[in-house]
Amino acid sequence: MSIPSPLKMFLLLQAALIVMACALSANAARVKDIANVRGVRDNQLIGYGIVVGLKGTGDSKSEFTNKSVARMLDKLGIKLEDKDVASKNVAAVILTATLPPFARAGNKLDLTASSIGDSSSLAGGTLLQAPLRAADQQIYAVAQGPLLVGTGQDSHATVGRLPNGAIIERDVAEDFTSRKMFRLTLHNPDFTTSARLAKKINLDLSGKYATAKDAGTVDIVVPFSYEGKAVELLASIESLEVTPDARARVIVNEKTGTVVIGENVRISRVAISHGDLTVKVGGASTTAKSKDQSGDKVAVLDTGTSVGDLVKAMNGLGVSPKDLITILQNIKAAGALQGELEIL
Repeated sequence: MSIPSPLKMFLLLQAALIVMACALSANAARVKDIANVRGVRDNQLIGYGIVVGLKGTGDSKSEFTNKSVARMLDKLGIKLEDKDVASKNVAAVILTATLPPFARAGNKLDLTASSIGDSSSLAGGTLLQAPLRAADQQIYAVAQGPLLVGTGQDSHATVGRLPNGAIIERDVAEDFTSRKMFRLTLHNPDFTTSARLAKKINLDLSGKYATAKDAGTVDIVVPFSYEGKAVELLASIESLEVTPDARARVIVNEKTGTVVIGENVRISRVAISHGDLTVKVGGASTTAKSKDQSGDKVAVLDTGTSVGDLVKAMNGLGVSPKDLITILQNIKAAGALQGELEIL
């Protein structure tokens, strides 16, 4: 028996490492796609407004709409009683918008206007100046302008859009440069992913700066070399690639017949009989499909086979999605499905 030379063994080891690296990188994701920085998030805005200029499609019997119009005219120097205001060319709307992180005064926002009265259409209407507030009841933007309403057959005429229809009035305060620590929050908490993320950050920063606090949290201490340069630090971290892990899971939508299977789901030794179909998991042979002497359909799969292999075998035997869902539910009930089964 010939003994491989040291050079040959080295080359084989290098080749194996390259194959492993390619396999890991194929499933890797950027940190910015699997986690977010605590405190960096959107904020919801809401407001109340009046849409005018409608062609007889406004609110017909709405007391609060009439009061709103009377109050608006009063501010413009026109004194009217609520009973004197009655027009089907006006509609009351609720305004909604999203304030992005690091928003600055003068930037513009898109917003949506939704009718809250009995208006039949907001088409052709113009929103009058209206404030938008956040949950702290502070005004962060002011909106005004013509509404865009879909005209197609499936359009919803009582909802309109105002692209760039709101102007931000105040900055969202956030001083990143002076912070000494940041916290990353995983979108899908998982202990393995959290540990991998902390290890990857420490390797990149060449030190013990990141700590996995739990399945969904990684704390990062700002290195001395990055003091006052938090933006550069986060830009470096969010571009790192980490291979996320996840629980073995099967998602079933009974209404549509859709089955989504995670790659780590396995099936233990089990035998299944469904109509004229027989499935055996744990036989000595490899994946197979045939008919037994009675003419019934038979499928034999190895122990530890994946659900993907089971589905492939079922498709080969002509099993319908509905029957497949029933089979998966019964496998789970028998304790042979090694993973979570979630039914939508």
